[in-house]
Amino acid sequence: MTPPARRSTGATPGRSEAVLSRLQLLVTRKLDGLLQGDYAGLLPGPGSEAGESREYRPGDDVRRMDWPVTARTTTPHVRRTVADRELETWLAVDLSASLDFGTGQWLKREVVIAAVAALAHLTVRGGNRIGAVVGTGGAPSAPRRWGRTPDAVPVVRRLPARSGRKEAQGLVRAVAGIEIGPGRADLGGLVDLLNRPPRRRGVAVVISDFLAPPEQWGRPIRKLRVRHDVLAIEVVDPRELDLPDVGVLPVVDPETGELHEVQTADPRLRRRYAEAAAAQRAAIARELRAAGAAHLRLRTDTDWLLDMVRFVAAQRHARTRGTTR
Repeated sequence: MTPPARRSTGATPGRSEAVLSRLQLLVTRKLDGLLQGDYAGLLPGPGSEAGESREYRPGDDVRRMDWPVTARTTTPHVRRTVADRELETWLAVDLSASLDFGTGQWLKREVVIAAVAALAHLTVRGGNRIGAVVGTGGAPSAPRRWGRTPDAVPVVRRLPARSGRKEAQGLVRAVAGIEIGPGRADLGGLVDLLNRPPRRRGVAVVISDFLAPPEQWGRPIRKLRVRHDVLAIEVVDPRELDLPDVGVLPVVDPETGELHEVQTADPRLRRRYAEAAAAQRAAIARELRAAGAAHLRLRTDTDWLLDMVRFVAAQRHARTRGTTR
């Protein structure tokens, strides 16, 4: 349940193109500085091309021990590896109805599109390919017997992985043009689509607000992590974390349309809400950590691009120190 806020009302094609062009310029200006120097992927991974050896440091993966050099120097050494020069990145993009909400500078949906644009810019280099599976709510199914309300059937759209900057920009436009339908996408099923068909090792990115129960998507992410480097981008609005003291507040579930009125002047209610929200976010972080996924949280009321820059810089700093997380 979320307080009513500004929702996307649909934009004309010309306005959408202008917004995407401005977004692309913003991403290019701030992220290009991160792409200088040796080739490196979005996430630090072991890669497959052999590199130089260096002395072992606490925390290094013992499976990368360089035994010939260790025997010759009598000092433990590990073999550094270089990321493959042609990687395939797949995005699982959740566009459930709960993403069509925002009380900060952005709608949650807009932050999702911005993250897709930034990831496309970061990964499409040197022949790298990027593709996506996008899930959203859909049209109601056929009416059930006994007059029960029909459920909305989740809709999934697959955008094939292609290389090239124009193709990446086309992918961003395609994701931005998908309409959000009523109901919730099946996040677990969406992640499972990245495992089928089996692909060579690459990068998998899951973008969602992760409001679905962790038991629905935790196992699929664990399975995905066996073969790929996984990044989970969690999109959060500040009103999902705490309620303001504004008196009687209409609260609506964007996925069902159910409406309630809440007396936010009650400090006990606001405290319980904040405690429940904190517990929910802690459970999400705990599940992602257990799955072995890197976790990036983007908020609608902060500079999401700066948060991404800091995250990528921290990941690449971890790589130079010989760690993987």
